[in-house]
Amino acid sequence: MICFAMCGSFCTLSDSFNILEKMICDGYDILPVMSEKTYVTDTRFGKASEHISRLEEICKKPVIHTIPDAEPIGPKYRPEAMIICPCTGNTLAKIANGVTDSSVTMAAKAHLRNNNPLIIALATNDALSANLVNIGKLVNRKNIFFVPLVQDDIHKKPTSLIAKFDLVTETLNKALMGKQLMPLFLGESKP
Repeated sequence: MICFAMCGSFCTLSDSFNILEKMICDGYDILPVMSEKTYVTDTRFGKASEHISRLEEICKKPVIHTIPDAEPIGPKYRPEAMIICPCTGNTLAKIANGVTDSSVTMAAKAHLRNNNPLIIALATNDALSANLVNIGKLVNRKNIFFVPLVQDDIHKKPTSLIAKFDLVTETLNKALMGKQLMPLFLGESKP
């Protein structure tokens, strides 16, 4: 089983759903988690209820979306790996600094206690500014791996990085062997 958590980088949720659908087609058993904000927030990228329905339909399981429901992920479900896709800069900072105040950060904490890989598919506008220190902390932490990153718009968002979502499964496979998929930084994304 793989735990798959989604945070509020709302503009990348469709990419995350596409990866998730491919993983299900490839035979992965997925335990779905959503951050509390993603679970209740309607945006121009879709209604929360639609995202919940789609996630539950894909995974054939109810979405975990509270801290009490996420805590048993480590001792009860014991997933082989956990993927946060998308992972916001906010969630990244919390994981890097030991803050456990959401369903996703609790799921990550509960999962990491079993010494299994946590894969982060980052999507944040402040990756090369306020969150750069947190990327540095987590790159050096045992059992934490990043999906390779690109600058998605160097002119309008010069400090933004986004994971290459099409590399999530390859990153997972490497992480299960204890290795980081390289290179970590791929340059600018081309439209």
